[in-house]
Amino acid sequence: MTPIPILSGVGEIADRYDGFILDLWGLIHDGRTAYPGAADTLKRLQHMGKRVVMLSNSPRRASSLVAMMQGMGIGRDHYTDIMSSGEAVHSELLTRRDPWFAKLGKRCLVIGVDRDRLLLEGLDVQRAETPEDADFILNSGPDGPEATLEQFRPLLDRSLALKLPMICANPDLVVMVDGQQVLCAGALAAYYERGGGDVRYRGKPDPAIYATCLDLLKIGKSRVVGVGDAFHTDMAGARNAGIDGLFCSGGIHAEDLGTRYGQPPDPQRLKMLADAYPGIRPVAAIGGFAW
Repeated sequence: MTPIPILSGVGEIADRYDGFILDLWGLIHDGRTAYPGAADTLKRLQHMGKRVVMLSNSPRRASSLVAMMQGMGIGRDHYTDIMSSGEAVHSELLTRRDPWFAKLGKRCLVIGVDRDRLLLEGLDVQRAETPEDADFILNSGPDGPEATLEQFRPLLDRSLALKLPMICANPDLVVMVDGQQVLCAGALAAYYERGGGDVRYRGKPDPAIYATCLDLLKIGKSRVVGVGDAFHTDMAGARNAGIDGLFCSGGIHAEDLGTRYGQPPDPQRLKMLADAYPGIRPVAAIGGFAW
């Protein structure tokens, strides 16, 4: 198989696309600080007339992510629009257009931190304090590098016994925050599914959320690329959506590749990583989101 081309930066490939769907954590910032060159690269894309949609598996509302990036020096003028798993979940619970969501009741047990409870604002939903009082679970995940799956197993097992359906508002298993891997809602959802639980995800790699991004971009798929640092979400999502994928090696897979953000990956180790994900083939790789 032809090796995956390793590029020095986004500038090498920018002319091939008119629309960019960009991951946030591990590509644009580390959860605390914007990566060097990220803001400049976004500005360069804007100056070229490219349309950019930020797509995050974060369980937060889109407005919260706008404010977060603003604080990192990435203003609203750096990109076209933004979509998050949290925003998609809020929309599903508001409209109840999807038959699965339409069947959910109104009593919701939130597994997550206080800030993620904003997902329920403006909805006809009541908070439940225990699984026994709930109709369904909204899983937005734990917070902080100290969180473990073991801490949540008793609550998840009680919920499984009650056959509560679960919404996963962040399909990521882990995310990089300030250089550390932090457990995400996807890991709790995976455990729940293994136990026979009924789970619905909204986020990468589900093609439904890419369809929303493509509507925001208003550009044909052949001229759109998805950029991110995770094979199982970003690159799988690009494939599922029928668009090209550009892989950033300096994020979630950096340890596997023996590299760090901004450094090009070793070609052989990149091949080994890609071979572990059959059917997923990025068009190229970059060490970080720099021009």
